[in-house]
Order: sequence, then structure tokens, then C-alpha cells
Amino acid sequence: MKCPYCHHDDTQVIDTRVSEEGNVMRRRRRCAQCDKRFTTYERIELIMPVIVKKNGSRSEYESAKLRASLMLALRKRPVSAEAVDNAVQSIEEKLLASGEREIMSVQLGELVMRELKRLDKIAYIRFASVYKSFEDISEFAEAIQEVNVEHRAASKTKK
Repeated sequence: MKCPYCHHDDTQVIDTRVSEEGNVMRRRRRCAQCDKRFTTYERIELIMPVIVKKNGSRSEYESAKLRASLMLALRKRPVSAEAVDNAVQSIEEKLLASGEREIMSVQLGELVMRELKRLDKIAYIRFASVYKSFEDISEFAEAIQEVNVEHRAASKTKK
């Protein structure tokens, strides 16, 4: 690490501390030449996969865009901000765990639908209607029927 004062290459780590969250390393350093001290920080840099859209174009993953999509589907629904944060975190963890450098937008949409189905059935239907481009009422009916069947099955296993 170069000294920010004299640009000498030889610096020594005097003290190392981990942040409270455990995701940042703080290091106090001393320059061997000018003897000045400075602080550096190490952070993990996680690279999210690039999103490949249906038309073949590519765009950087944007957490804010994902959150906005979830919030739009969940508009006026009784779902806490914490639950939305957890859903975003879950989706991002799955994207990182995939180890892929690129992911199809269809796969991302499926992850979003899975989280919405878990959070709120109405929001799931809203999102699915746009995402799957429902053409008529029968497609809505099929999606609602699917949610009802899963709901009944889940109710039976709880008893």
C-alpha cells in the first residue's frame, strides 16, 4: 500500500480491527519513509451477475430496480418494509450463489415470483399478470387456481 503523503511503497500495518458487522477490515498503517500514519479499509466486493433480457440486451443488476418492482406489486398490501428487505436479500443471495456471470431476466423474474408468492398472494398475482403478459381472464383464473391449490395443500400439512 502506497503512502498517501510521500507515495513510498513501504508501509507497515500497526493495528487491524474488524467492524461491528464483520464485513469491513480497518487497518492503521505507518509509512516507513515519512513516518506518517493513515487508515485503510478493506471491503468484500461482490459482483452481481449481468441481467440478459429477452431481446438479448444486457444490463447491470440494480438492487433499487428489484426493490421498486417488489414495492409496485406490494402497493397497498400489508407487508412490512423488513419483509421486503429480506426478500431482496434472499434474491440477491440466490443470484450470488448461482456463481453465474450472467443470468437471464426470466430466471430473475422466477425468483421474484417465488418471493412474492411467499409474501403475499395478491402481490404475486399482480406481478405474474404483468410478468407473464396475461392475455385474458382465463390466465388470471389459472394463476388464482394455482395459488388456491397451494394454499389448501399448505393448510392441510399444518393440521
